[in-house]
Amino acid sequence: MIIRIVGEGQYEVPESFYDELNVIDNKIVDLVSKGDEEGYKSELTKLISSIKSCGKQIDDTEIVESDIIVPPEDLTFEEAKDIFKGEGIFED
Repeated sequence: MIIRIVGEGQYEVPESFYDELNVIDNKIVDLVSKGDEEGYKSELTKLISSIKSCGKQIDDTEIVESDIIVPPEDLTFEEAKDIFKGEGIFED
């Protein structure tokens, strides 16, 4: 699967990591709904780090459609409320 991290490029991530990333995504949704800004920031950093460590960055010159778009690490808590709700960015 292809995951774009806004402002950082695209990563080809093996499908086998989907469930692991989805667990982090669901935790972010939960933290945002509870108003836990510190926990949200920590888990968003963890999500982005996990994508980078298990994925292979795609060259910027290659044009590939993204399956999932992850917001940047500096996404504000207020902005997160519009993105991390319901199922989050990884569908269950």
